[in-house]
Amino acid sequence: MPIPFILLLLLISFLVWRRRSMAKYLVSCAFFLLLFLSSQLGVNTLVRPLESAYPINSTPITGACFVMVLGSAHSDIQGATAVQSLSAVALARLSEGLRQLKLGQECKLIVSGWGGEFPQVSHAEMMANAAVELGVDKRRIIQFPLARDTIEEAQYLKWELGEEPFRLVTSATHMPRSMAIFAAKGLHPEAAPTDYIGRDDFWWRLTADNLVASQRAIHEYIGRLWLWIKAVS
Repeated sequence: MPIPFILLLLLISFLVWRRRSMAKYLVSCAFFLLLFLSSQLGVNTLVRPLESAYPINSTPITGACFVMVLGSAHSDIQGATAVQSLSAVALARLSEGLRQLKLGQECKLIVSGWGGEFPQVSHAEMMANAAVELGVDKRRIIQFPLARDTIEEAQYLKWELGEEPFRLVTSATHMPRSMAIFAAKGLHPEAAPTDYIGRDDFWWRLTADNLVASQRAIHEYIGRLWLWIKAVS
């Protein structure tokens, strides 16, 4: 999380202010991190290796058709529709999932995600409700409301599909790690990335959105490192 980390560097620099050289070094690191991670150049540097791993998938689906949309987040907003309650990431993933459904015949949509400790509705149910609002027959939707992360999503899907191939829909930055997890479980995913955050924009533009995008990329790199550690341990 870039902002807490940068604030931590500034706090440490304040605590060691008597050691001027170290304090200056920490302040400089905090400044350049903020500058880099909030710029479009920083975002593109971090996300392009992730987002370029798998191309946009518009290949028609032949045979059995299953489309798995990985969960993200939603809010329990009183009076809001399910579509309105989805986060921007979740809505982008679901939209791509519905596009993938149209590439096959009699496709089944698989949605996942638990509700945490506070939301009244699981994320899988909210995604299913949103899909129904957007025209999907509820009889064609499979829900995994207990899956808490990508590893558990892969495990539930293994129990459901076995060796059947399927389209895997998630954010482009998350796709490399997701494909590795699903393949490790013995599944046969076909990548269908969406929710791209790399932009051909002014490289020097500094925005809070860029900080969020950088955070998402850093999260993925740490996640891939953790997968590697678990594999070799």
